Amino acid sequence: MNKGECQAMRLNFRKPALPAFVLAFIVVAGLAATARAETIWRHGLSLLGELKYEAGFTHFDYVNLDAPRGGTVRMSSIGSFDSLNPFTFKGQPAGAIQLIYDTLLSSSMDEPSSEYGLLAEAVSFPEDFSSVTYRLRENARWHDGMPVTPEDVIFSLEALRTAHPFYSGYYRNISNAEVTGEREVTFSFDVTGNRELPQIVGQLPILPKHWWTAEGPSGPRSLSETTLEIPLGSGPYRLREFDAGRSLVLERVEDYWGADLPVNMGQNNFDEIRIEYFRDTTIALEAFKGGQYDWRTENSAKDWATAYDFPALAAGQVIREEIADNTGSGMQAFAFNIRRGKFDDPRVRLAFSLAFDFEWSNKNLFFGQYQRTNSYFSNSELAAPGLPGPRELEILEPIRAQIPEQVFTTEFSNPYNETPRNLRTNLREASRLLREAGWTIQNGMLMDAASGEEMEVEFLLASPNFERVVLPYIKNLERLGIQATVRTVDISQYRNRLDRFDFDIIVGNWGQSLSPGNEQRDFWGSRAASTDGSRNLIGIENEAVDYLIEKIILASSREDLIASTHALDRVLLWNHYVVPQWNSSVFRTARWDRFGRPDQLPEFAVGFPNIWWWDEARSTAIDGD
Repeated sequence: MNKGECQAMRLNFRKPALPAFVLAFIVVAGLAATARAETIWRHGLSLLGELKYEAGFTHFDYVNLDAPRGGTVRMSSIGSFDSLNPFTFKGQPAGAIQLIYDTLLSSSMDEPSSEYGLLAEAVSFPEDFSSVTYRLRENARWHDGMPVTPEDVIFSLEALRTAHPFYSGYYRNISNAEVTGEREVTFSFDVTGNRELPQIVGQLPILPKHWWTAEGPSGPRSLSETTLEIPLGSGPYRLREFDAGRSLVLERVEDYWGADLPVNMGQNNFDEIRIEYFRDTTIALEAFKGGQYDWRTENSAKDWATAYDFPALAAGQVIREEIADNTGSGMQAFAFNIRRGKFDDPRVRLAFSLAFDFEWSNKNLFFGQYQRTNSYFSNSELAAPGLPGPRELEILEPIRAQIPEQVFTTEFSNPYNETPRNLRTNLREASRLLREAGWTIQNGMLMDAASGEEMEVEFLLASPNFERVVLPYIKNLERLGIQATVRTVDISQYRNRLDRFDFDIIVGNWGQSLSPGNEQRDFWGSRAASTDGSRNLIGIENEAVDYLIEKIILASSREDLIASTHALDRVLLWNHYVVPQWNSSVFRTARWDRFGRPDQLPEFAVGFPNIWWWDEARSTAIDGD
């Protein structure tokens, strides 16, 4: 996720509502298999190299084993919720509910993309990556005391792929799942050589078959439907109570089966996690100042610069802190819905880009806190530098006729608008491109010369805070004859419209891992373009892009992965699918000083609330009790 100016706050929990969009290059941890028939069980998987933690490790280095347990952490979310089922395409789910579920593997916060056994004690797969077998822990239990079984794992895969198009696409290479031992389940793949498939199976949320297939208070339960019945989980927290659309209270499970596992030691320290919902970010900020919740990740540069002058901060009761972000920034941008004909031509899209004055916005709106995003993999080694190198050229040559020639000849850069003269020059070039694409000015309005259609666009937003960015942009577009408007809707309506691709232009945000893989299909793949709920918000259907995505997924070395990602980055950029915005290399955080944390935070996460803890003395000093 881009840590820059965003439309809505997101919770920073260990397990997201959907599997993390990370993964791509899995390197086997431990000894290499000496024979295909030999089963070698491993305690974890790494995407980038050898695992940091060897078999038999007792805890992650970044946790405090002496962290006290207790207290309540109060957090916030924007919008509302009408469902406690986060796995269906329907409704607005309560994201924090994901904390009640365990997965087969659990991630490490001090390695770029490594995971270790959670529900599964071991994992094995053949040299050709044609399948993967997980062996469940004997003591894994649901909150009702029933054991977690291979049948639960198989049910979860089948039910999730039916319930949501994301899971159907993400796990589409799994051709079969079957019980192959007392506590073993094997997934077969319809391809070989895809090194990431064993690990993305490990990210599958595991659901209790006996609960979901039983009769509920209101009739048969279905993972495809919304529900306000408190679901059964197996994770470190359970949902104790909720007020639909307003709040959630999760309580730590005292007899949690996995509390003493190496991946959980020193974590899950709070007795309660309370989530308060606010309708918009302005109200949420004022509630934070008033002490109604404890932790805030600030996504507004203006608020970070101007809105934190209040008594509790001056008194040291609230701490503002910028924490380094080493995870890469991905792409945040004004994204076109190219399913709509007016955005078909890349020259039209480039004209929109020429009209966006980032330099003015950064100076006047963002207090100089951002740098311009110039890559879909910004702030990482995956961002394409200069011109293509020899390995990239080998990858790109077979699709040369299908991609813009600039990919080979010109280093990509965004339009520069430091001075009014720069802007005038760019707007003149935008007008030329629009004329070249068949648009003419009639009575001050831009019109398609062939059809007579006027160029009217709507910016769909989920936060009024973003209007201050869009309105100056619209003024520049008006100079080109483009009639642009802004529509700001609530989070639920915004999500529904995005799920159904009902928009002209939105603020799109595609976070990237340091090792991209299958999630690229969902971001840019042709199949996802017509799949409701996919992340291919733009609607890209491009054979060259599909070809490069498969190159990334099937890369046989880190070098090939980087070269393939560079090639994809260039092709996406030179097709002008988006107007790139900005990024930041820090997390902006504010918290009421009630908490303790490890002396050294992990390299790739803030870790709140997972590895932080309640500090009774600090809280007493604030409350005066």
